[in-house]
Amino acid sequence: MPLFFKKSKPSDESQKRLEYQLCLAKEAGADDILDISTCELTEVPPTALSICKVLQKKVFIVHGNKLRTLLPKGCSITSLVTLKVLDLHENNLTSLPEDIGQLKALQVLNAEKNQIKALPETIGDLHLLQTLNVKGNHLSKLPSSLGRLCSLRTLDISENQVKELPLAMANIRTLECLTLDATQMTFPPASVCAGGTEVIQRFLCSELGVEYCPPSQYLLPVLERDGGPVEADCVDGEQEAWQNKFLDYAKRKEQKQQEKLEFERRLDEEQREHTQLFLLNHSRKEDILQSVKQEQERLEQGVMQQQKVMELERQRLLDQMKLTEMSISSRISHLLLENKRQKKSAEFLQALEEDRIHLEQLTSITQEEANSLRKREVAAAMQKMLSESYSLRLLQEASETRRNNLVTETCRSLESLDKKFDQVLSLQQLDKSKAIAQILQEEEMQKAAFEALQLQKDSVHGFIRNQIRLIEAELRQLTRLEVKRRDLDAENLQGLLSEQRSALTDMLQQLLKQKDQREQELRQILGEMEQKSDSNLQNYWMIQYQRLLDAKPLSLRMQEAGVEKELVSLLCKLSAQHYLPVVAHHRVTAESLRHMTQSDLSKLGISEVGIQKALLNWAKEKTVTPTKVVQLEEEEEEAAAGPLVPSAPCVPTSPPYSPVLGVVPSAPSLEERPGSSECVVCMEKESQVIFLPCGHVCCCQVCSDALQTCPLCRSHISQRVRIYHP
Repeated sequence: MPLFFKKSKPSDESQKRLEYQLCLAKEAGADDILDISTCELTEVPPTALSICKVLQKKVFIVHGNKLRTLLPKGCSITSLVTLKVLDLHENNLTSLPEDIGQLKALQVLNAEKNQIKALPETIGDLHLLQTLNVKGNHLSKLPSSLGRLCSLRTLDISENQVKELPLAMANIRTLECLTLDATQMTFPPASVCAGGTEVIQRFLCSELGVEYCPPSQYLLPVLERDGGPVEADCVDGEQEAWQNKFLDYAKRKEQKQQEKLEFERRLDEEQREHTQLFLLNHSRKEDILQSVKQEQERLEQGVMQQQKVMELERQRLLDQMKLTEMSISSRISHLLLENKRQKKSAEFLQALEEDRIHLEQLTSITQEEANSLRKREVAAAMQKMLSESYSLRLLQEASETRRNNLVTETCRSLESLDKKFDQVLSLQQLDKSKAIAQILQEEEMQKAAFEALQLQKDSVHGFIRNQIRLIEAELRQLTRLEVKRRDLDAENLQGLLSEQRSALTDMLQQLLKQKDQREQELRQILGEMEQKSDSNLQNYWMIQYQRLLDAKPLSLRMQEAGVEKELVSLLCKLSAQHYLPVVAHHRVTAESLRHMTQSDLSKLGISEVGIQKALLNWAKEKTVTPTKVVQLEEEEEEAAAGPLVPSAPCVPTSPPYSPVLGVVPSAPSLEERPGSSECVVCMEKESQVIFLPCGHVCCCQVCSDALQTCPLCRSHISQRVRIYHP
């Protein structure tokens, strides 16, 4: 038996029914009935117990669920103290609560078709209980406390394992109907149990030594307990009092009957509502299934049509192959039947000449198509990128040489014509396989060239590469300055450099992730295009290569060609090549930039603040007089030629703008001198590796492979980034 049971979630309809019944029970003027049956419950909701306690419900119906216990943990049975009817049939109850005797007002208890193994002793405290139904359980014996049920009229213990009745049941004087399995009873005997309730009660009374009285003498006090307290003794001579009591009983019985009819009417209405909801849901399901079925039929028809087209194409290809095979076999048979040596050679030479003419026609057609696609220009571009090319002339010369060899061999030895002809066929197959291999290799080269050009043409990928180069240069410059400042014991600047290096390291890791993500997206696009290239389209990758070269419209390329070269070079330095179409479209020049503001550039589409400031500063510098330009150049030369004083801090210059940072990089500049970026381990090679997460650039490639911690800050190395110098 499993220790834990997986709680099954009730369906939406059951949940809606539960909520509806709980809301209905809370309404003003609602009756005394709480019905939460057939809601697929595994335990009674605490809300229902609260409703029974606060609103003092009289009838609690929970049949048709999956209850294992009547009360959930933390709940008391005192919440149900006002109940008169408790219906628990068709659940999974294994026992009744031990304190069920506290339900003093309970009159009907229905626990039919459960898994109850024993009744609690406190059940005898239910003095007002009139009906007890425990049919279809696992009871093996009955408690003796049943004898205290002084109002019990109906008892059903059939379909259990009960074989003996307790003698205390003789004290139940109001028992009118007792249902049990007479054939399996041992006490009373089966013959007595078959006689009915009265015979059983007489037998028990005789065994107990008490006098048997019919239940009608004790029934009237039981019926009057609903109206008020029952008097202990009754005077037999008061006939009028008896008649009044009987009239009151008849009135209450009629009222109960009306309440029962009203309850059945409401139950019938609810069942009709549930039926309508079920039919509506069923009709919706049928509509959905019908639409799905129609869509499936439409798809099947499309597939069948496609299969028919493919079958016709396959049949056509088979017919062509059959015709080709028949023509070849006719030629072979014709050659074998020829008796004259000269006639055979002449016909064979004529056939070879026809093949040559046919190949020349195919070659001319191929050249015309290649000329139409500008195949020569594309092949030249691919040869520059991949340094390999394949020419169609080599294939033609090879085929011509092989054909001449076959002709000479045929003329020399006509006696072994069959063997030579087989060799010709094998050579042709070999040529075909080689040609196919060359075509496949050429296709792979075209694909590689297209992939390289796609990466080169992708502006986002180039933008990320430029940002990575800029951050690598910043980190290298920071490391040099940090090493220099460490030698000079500049502690204040050291903390600032560490903060800048950590910020640049985080940006470098983010850019590396963006670069890998962009390359993955491009590879996915390439994979989708490769799936499309599975068709019989020739030179697929060459055509895609040409389309990628011609991606921009001719008018836009002409406009971009008219942009000032200095402005184009400035955009390249700022890693803002993607703004070149905007500049070309709006015809932005240095003269127009002098009259613009940052808001004007934002309206044009240039939204990055750093790039806006750089463009406006460049336009203003264009207006500087030549004398000022000469003075600025002289000052820059003097500043560059001046010696670097070790004790004074280096004044930071203005490096190029970084769009990723949003501001100009803050790393101070340091003059490039021999040995300024040497490896701190071997002190021979230049520093080529960035250590992450610290961001130091202090080792060459060879020395970094053997290190686990950074030699400058002793932090653990989680990643190494190689710097490729242009």
